[in-house]
Amino acid sequence: MAARVICCLLILSCVALGQGAGDKNAINDLLHGSEEAWNHHDAHAFASAFAPDADFTNVIGQGASGRDKIEQFHAPMFATVFKSSQLKLVETKVRFIRPDVAAVDVFWTMSGMVDQQGNPRADRRGLLNFVMTKDAGKWQIAVMHNMDLPPQP
Repeated sequence: MAARVICCLLILSCVALGQGAGDKNAINDLLHGSEEAWNHHDAHAFASAFAPDADFTNVIGQGASGRDKIEQFHAPMFATVFKSSQLKLVETKVRFIRPDVAAVDVFWTMSGMVDQQGNPRADRRGLLNFVMTKDAGKWQIAVMHNMDLPPQP
């Protein structure tokens, strides 16, 4: 009997680990799609990673609520200060709070930005903090906070 219980627990553990790996892959795919959308300066594609009622806050505390507003928020910046920017996701950490909720930290670097007058700005690095939710089998960004990190020495 004990052997049966141990066997069942091992099977359940393997199933849970497999599901977690699949969910981590889905989250990473979503993040890399978002990175690609950023690097193509496509506000619509970038916003598509967000839930319809998502919240976004940038590094200076400005934000938008709702996928459509997040798209509208980014479109003018992709046409100006971020029009030549290149975002690189460097390291991702995923923590599942529940099977359908994940806290995700992504360290990033960015180059190619300009100021409002078109002058080059220094490269940046930062941390994106997400709350992601899985709805109908699909992961989406529910909350995103973006922060700059100080330059490395």
